[in-house]
Amino acid sequence: MKAFGEFHPAALMMYFVGVVLVAMFTLHPVLLALALTGGICFCALLEPAGRFVKDLGFYAGVFLLIAVTNPIFSHNGVTPLFFMNGNPVTLEAILCGLAVAGMLVAVMYWFKCYNHIMTSEKFLYLFGRAVPKLALVISMAMRFLPRFHSQMKRVSAAQKAMGLYAGKGLTDRARFGFRVLAATVTWSLENAVDTADSMKARGYGLPGRSSSSLFRFTGRDGGFLAVTGLLLASVLIGLILGGGAFAFYPRVSFVSTAPLSLTVYFSYGVLCFAPFIIELEESLRWKYLQSRI
Repeated sequence: MKAFGEFHPAALMMYFVGVVLVAMFTLHPVLLALALTGGICFCALLEPAGRFVKDLGFYAGVFLLIAVTNPIFSHNGVTPLFFMNGNPVTLEAILCGLAVAGMLVAVMYWFKCYNHIMTSEKFLYLFGRAVPKLALVISMAMRFLPRFHSQMKRVSAAQKAMGLYAGKGLTDRARFGFRVLAATVTWSLENAVDTADSMKARGYGLPGRSSSSLFRFTGRDGGFLAVTGLLLASVLIGLILGGGAFAFYPRVSFVSTAPLSLTVYFSYGVLCFAPFIIELEESLRWKYLQSRI
């Protein structure tokens, strides 16, 4: 179920770049809350429930680690709450740490969603002609990470079945881990060489090489691209004009409710929750059709 991924790769790339860039270069609490919530909701529909809950615990730990680290090392602000080793822990530093943690976790979630939607075929379609070698390397790297993890599981299971792992003591576990890692790295290097030779034999990257593609730019893609562009323009223009201004130091400023700021919040909120709404609508429609059978 990836209804959002059915859009044209160019429109999808523009969408992800816009959403991630806005989230990366702002610490406004409203925009970060929208980016984080939208990314989590979208990821929840793309991943199995068990894996999503497991990853949610990991990201919660990352969030808390970053949020706690900032007030320990940064003592700016005019509202001290308590003192630690003679240094003030301020309210502004705590809130800024929460914002930075939210920004990093939001970007990480959106990159997870990107990996689910933007497959290696879509990436090669967009950049294969402009920068064929770089596109191939990046595409292989994107595909390599999940395959490397699954291959490690297979090697580990095979070696356990052969009786090469007793599971007693730290030394035995370390030796087993190195053996699995060595076998997996060797497999990955051989796989990379085979892939490179195969692409070279097919003439990949040669001048004048023709290629076919299943991706076609339709009116639906054009409408999505136009709406995405208008929303991004609204957000960027609003930020440039000060609609997203917010400061943590020396004192936390108030969240603006001016019409310009509300426009920025609304436009970015629609951007962040558009994939979730599209996926949810597709899921509900599919369940309705199944119930009619």
